[in-house]
Amino acid sequence: MKGVILAGGLATRLRPLTLVTNKHLLPIYNKPMVYYPLEAMVRAGVKEVLLTSAPDHAGHFANLLNAGEEFGLHLYYAVQKDPKGGIAQAIELAEKFADHEPILVILGDNIFNFDLKASIKRFEASGKGAMVFGVHLDTKSRQYGVIEIDKNGMVLSIEEKPEHPKSDIAQIGVYIYDGRVFEYIRKLKPSERGELEVTDLNNLYLKDGRLMCDIIDWWIDAGTSFDELLRANTEVARFVKEGKL
Repeated sequence: MKGVILAGGLATRLRPLTLVTNKHLLPIYNKPMVYYPLEAMVRAGVKEVLLTSAPDHAGHFANLLNAGEEFGLHLYYAVQKDPKGGIAQAIELAEKFADHEPILVILGDNIFNFDLKASIKRFEASGKGAMVFGVHLDTKSRQYGVIEIDKNGMVLSIEEKPEHPKSDIAQIGVYIYDGRVFEYIRKLKPSERGELEVTDLNNLYLKDGRLMCDIIDWWIDAGTSFDELLRANTEVARFVKEGKL
């Protein structure tokens, strides 16, 4: 399985910090933010990773990460010319890189210590489809996409920031897709905010009856606000000192 890390976007919610650099290069305790999804790829056994970024910062990532030698990876780069195009559009940049193989996609501001190996094995055993990941949170805050699953971990519904959530499972920015993902992306239409939405992509797999979900125990979306960025630094510092990360 190949890996894709999405590290583009404008990160307007973190300005002025992101006026001079990409948010995924901001520090989380003792490492740049982008190190954490890269390390998650390593834990999962992925050897080839494509990192997507906006034109202004692609060189910054290359200067920091080179060809991925420090992580034992073969690292490649792609530029998303329109940073407002959405997550699904960024995934589409990986079509030639994927070469019909399944891909593990991680958003570059997702911080977690869950080992994805068992999830990958479950996905591969299923033959085809997609897998999303969730964490138990207070979904009544209307900050998250909400996943409803059955007892076997198959997805029943995904709703983006619903007023009346059907579960306490918040969708995080980690996904596994089979080789059909690019066909599905081409079927998408821009949302009201002009983006190709990843929730719309996942719902196409749901209609197919081929969408699974695994639950992780701990996660922070470090790029959403100053408070979450601070919490990520505090929590990661504690985890490192306890030997959990």
